Amino acid sequence: MDAALIDAIRADLRDEADPSRAPGMQAYMKSALPFLGVRLPAVRTIVAAASRRHPPQGLDTLDASVRELWDGAEFREERYAAAALLRLPLARGELALVPLIEHLATTGAWWDHVDDLAGRVADLHDAHPRETGDIVRAWSVDDDLWLRRLAIISQLGRQDRVDRALLADVIIPRLSDREFFVRKAIGWALRDVARVDPAWVRLFVADHEDSISGLSRREALKHLQ
Repeated sequence: MDAALIDAIRADLRDEADPSRAPGMQAYMKSALPFLGVRLPAVRTIVAAASRRHPPQGLDTLDASVRELWDGAEFREERYAAAALLRLPLARGELALVPLIEHLATTGAWWDHVDDLAGRVADLHDAHPRETGDIVRAWSVDDDLWLRRLAIISQLGRQDRVDRALLADVIIPRLSDREFFVRKAIGWALRDVARVDPAWVRLFVADHEDSISGLSRREALKHLQ
């Protein structure tokens, strides 16, 4: 754990705090943790600057620092900062951090945390496609709904690099899932692919017309009708 890095992030977050924004942010996120009132782009700027002053020395140190910030968070922005550390070049595409990503997803247990982590899994898809494919297939049938959501949205933004067969593999087991956040994720993932391959999305939806939820279908075809 890098105590200097953690202390710098915590201090800079408090310096940036805006108490007038904090209650509204907490209410919007339905968060048990209070907010400082720091907007997410500012959190990421703080983390980047602190990491330049106190660069983490190795993955083990980074992992421990993320866990300390996350598990010891008194304010939600500290959890946003912990996740932002995974954006550092040191962390990008590192399979060793998968247990940490799982920990953040399952303990964060809300859409803002999980949706941010999807970008880190997308990096894993690029760096280690076979291993990451196996990981997200396992997540797609996990009891934890946030891992299921993460599996489905893990290729967002990959455009022509999307593995359509893998996407189908993680969506099809979840077509009967009754969780709103899973159904929404299915529609979102399909809508994202529709930007580069609308024919594939139309065919997928048609082939699963009897099992796809109305919400997922509407989201998937939103820009194609």
